[in-house]
Amino acid sequence: MDLDRFSVGGHSCDLICKFSSTEWTRDHFVNHVVSVLGRSDGSQQKHLVASICVVAIFLGFLYVYGGSIFGSLSSGSSSLEHGISLKRLGSSDLVAEDDNDGKQDESSSGFKEGEGETNIVPKSFPVCDDRHSELIPCLDRNLIYQMRVKLERSVMEHYERHCPPAERRYNCLIPPPPGYKVPIKWPQSRDEVWKANIPHTHLAEEKSDQNWMVVKGEKIVFPGGGTHFHNGADKYIASIANMLNFSNNNLNNEGRLRTVLDVGCGVASFGAYLLSSDIIAMSLAPNDVHQNQIQFALERGIPAYLGVLGTKKLPYPSRSFELAHCSRCRIDWLQRDGILLLEIDRLLRPGGYFAYSSPEAYAQDEEDLRIWKEMSDLVERMCWKIAAKRNQTVVWQKPTLNDCYMEREPGTLPSLCQSDDDPDAVWGVNMEACITPYSDHDNRAKGSGLAAWPARLTSPPPRLADFGYSNEMFEKDTEQWQRRVEKYWDLLSPKIASNTLRNIMDMKANMGSFAAALRDKNVWVMNVVPHDGPNTLKIIYDRGLIGTIHDWCEAFSTYPRTYDLLHAWTVFSDIEKRDCSLEDLLIEMDRVLRPTGFVIIRDKQPVIDFIKKYVSALHWEASSDSVQDGNEVVLIFQKKMWLTSESFRDTE
Repeated sequence: MDLDRFSVGGHSCDLICKFSSTEWTRDHFVNHVVSVLGRSDGSQQKHLVASICVVAIFLGFLYVYGGSIFGSLSSGSSSLEHGISLKRLGSSDLVAEDDNDGKQDESSSGFKEGEGETNIVPKSFPVCDDRHSELIPCLDRNLIYQMRVKLERSVMEHYERHCPPAERRYNCLIPPPPGYKVPIKWPQSRDEVWKANIPHTHLAEEKSDQNWMVVKGEKIVFPGGGTHFHNGADKYIASIANMLNFSNNNLNNEGRLRTVLDVGCGVASFGAYLLSSDIIAMSLAPNDVHQNQIQFALERGIPAYLGVLGTKKLPYPSRSFELAHCSRCRIDWLQRDGILLLEIDRLLRPGGYFAYSSPEAYAQDEEDLRIWKEMSDLVERMCWKIAAKRNQTVVWQKPTLNDCYMEREPGTLPSLCQSDDDPDAVWGVNMEACITPYSDHDNRAKGSGLAAWPARLTSPPPRLADFGYSNEMFEKDTEQWQRRVEKYWDLLSPKIASNTLRNIMDMKANMGSFAAALRDKNVWVMNVVPHDGPNTLKIIYDRGLIGTIHDWCEAFSTYPRTYDLLHAWTVFSDIEKRDCSLEDLLIEMDRVLRPTGFVIIRDKQPVIDFIKKYVSALHWEASSDSVQDGNEVVLIFQKKMWLTSESFRDTE
């Protein structure tokens, strides 16, 4: 053994993996060193006593400080030990121990053209401690505390993204909790999930009088209630439609209302019950005192995202939503000159609605009356009008033209944003307390100019012109991805049924044509647009789809085990050019992917060859043969079901 390879800071895997293995104990280590010393020549034997002392000190160091070396990975029994003794589950049965031999691939993290498939050696990934089964790396409050990051809690900075530096990343596989089961399928999952998958019942106890969720044996059941709609989200949604005089009390307004932002969404029952009306909601909530609300939403198969109205713009382009909704969302809309309400204004389409259900809208005590008066004054200066007000709910409507803004008294606040401000530049950009006016083109159009749903999905949207894209380019892109998705499903068909997949992520969505091709499937797609490319997310929203901006050199804002399928089109090639870690991206994809879920890689051959080296260590397996498609290769992987030995014992 080369002792020089051991590095506390670098966590050299050769020594650590052997030392933590059940096959390499401290006694084995001592015997090995003594045997090496025993083979030494005479001059070395003169220093035998000194050498043994060094070994003793070294072992003492490991005993005393081993927790700090392995602390990020283990408590009690080493999680690296779990990694050696991993067991994996098939669709129903426990099978033998993993045959991963723990060898370390000595290649660099990058890939090179023409590398080929020779010398493919599995790389060993440790398994995180069970405490980290719900780790969200960029929303980890423990990390913020440990790094002593100074954040302003009054403006929710502690709920915003703060990603760990490279040296603080865990770089280990996230284990499922004890007793984890393949999630219940949609549409049944809307109403119930396995308790073992999200073993948190505090919301059921805290919100027992509001019908959020109820524990029933091995399941958690969702009656469809909320803080403001105890009798069910479906009735509440119909009442809002009735307030706005929409035909048949259907909130989709004959296809004109398609995309919704639900802030402070709870377990997303509002968004869940909108789906039957062909409305898709981005359900948004922070990882706050109701920690697992977004996790429950995604486990139910409902579109949701971890985020907060704090100091940064939400990761969505301007004019993305026909309706924003806040039901008892506990947001102070008056703070900082109304900056949070102005962010909602940025996101609303011309003529869009803000439905607000809160005591301020109806209560008569002094404090609520004060808030209502000040909020009414603010929205009036923003040129919003009351579209309807009934009982405990008020619905405001945003103007369709700039006329009202131009007619305000000089010096009226909030002011208009500067003409050179880009309302669609959002990744890591601070909010501004200003009104985003319409462009001359949009002002003349007197609205978004979008077709009603579902024609909207395949109709070229007006904002194509922002990128110099023609209608013909849009149509060709739609047709191309329709053909590609059909081929994907041919490859997947031996492995999936009609209800196998529900939550899908397109990691580089471009114009959203991958998601559009899934229109007839019972799925929803989180369309992700990389922050450093063309900001085509506004085209995606204009098609009636949803998504977010993201940087794939960082972890995504979601819980582990939340997506059934990840589609990565040239994502690895892109981040390799930026010198980001490809291994980190693979580990992140594994974190996000549900056990038994699928990954579709479409990239160059060297990328496919590179990823194959890590498949065994990730506990993935190729689900199909690679398929050449022009200059790109397609290969589908499936994540195996596995548990750590500790979790397996708890399950038994």
